[in-house]
Amino acid sequence: MLSTNLKYLRKQLNLTQVQLAEKLEIKRSLIGAYEEGRAEPKLATLMKMAQVFQLSVDELINPDLPNTFKSGSSKRQSNVKVLSITVDSQDRENIELVPYKASAGYLNGYSDPEFMEELPKFRLPMIQSPGTYRAFEIKGDSMLPIPSGTVIVGRYVEQWQEIKDGTPCIVVSLQEGIVFKRIYHQQKQTALRLHSDNPSYAPYDVALDEIVELWEAKAYISTTFPMAEISLDKLTSLVLDLQQEVKKLKTSK
Repeated sequence: MLSTNLKYLRKQLNLTQVQLAEKLEIKRSLIGAYEEGRAEPKLATLMKMAQVFQLSVDELINPDLPNTFKSGSSKRQSNVKVLSITVDSQDRENIELVPYKASAGYLNGYSDPEFMEELPKFRLPMIQSPGTYRAFEIKGDSMLPIPSGTVIVGRYVEQWQEIKDGTPCIVVSLQEGIVFKRIYHQQKQTALRLHSDNPSYAPYDVALDEIVELWEAKAYISTTFPMAEISLDKLTSLVLDLQQEVKKLKTSK
C-alpha cells in the first residue's frame, strides 16, 4: 500500500513530486516510480518519508491510511492541514474555481477530494510564483469598485501572520462562510478584523479559531469593467469643452 499512501500523503501536504523529492533528497523520477509501484524505497528513504509526513514507518505502510486520516484523530489534525488539490496530466496544480452557488458546499467539501474533483479547473500562465491557488466567485457590493460576480484568484496562506495589514483576502470561516475583505491583525491576536472597501459596510472581527482557510488575493477576473469616477471639476471641464466646440461650429457656418 506504500504507493497509494505516498501519493495520498503528498497531495494532502500540497506537495508536487519535485518538492517531495527535494525534501527526501532523491530524484523526482523515483517518487513517480514509488507512487506507481514500480520500485520500493530503501529503509533510509522510508524513514525520511515518515519524518516528512510526521508518521511512524508502520503508519506509513498502513493499508487503511486514507480512512485513518478521514476519521479525524487529533494527531492527524494537528500534524496535517487537509487541503485537497487537483493536478493536470503533467502533475501541475490546477486552479479550482468555487462558484458562488457552491460556497455553502465548499465549507463541507474543501478537504474532500471527490468534491474538489467536481469543481471547474483552469490555469493562468501569468501566475508563476510557487504556491497553491484557488478562485472564488464573490457576490455583493462590499468591495466596490470590484463588482459582484468577480472571480478572485487567491494564494493559500499557511500562517495568517504572513499577511500584512490591509491585504485583500478570501476568508473562509465557520462564522461568515466565504467573504472577500481586507484583513487587519488585532493586538490580542485572537481575531482578524475584516474591512470592506465600500465605506457603507462597517468592519467586524472573526475569531482565529473560526477561520478555516485564508487566501491572499493575487488577481481577479471580471466581465464587468469598472465605471470611471468623474469629479465635479472634471465634469465642469467637459461642459466647457463642449461649449467651445459648439461655438466653433456656429462661427464656421
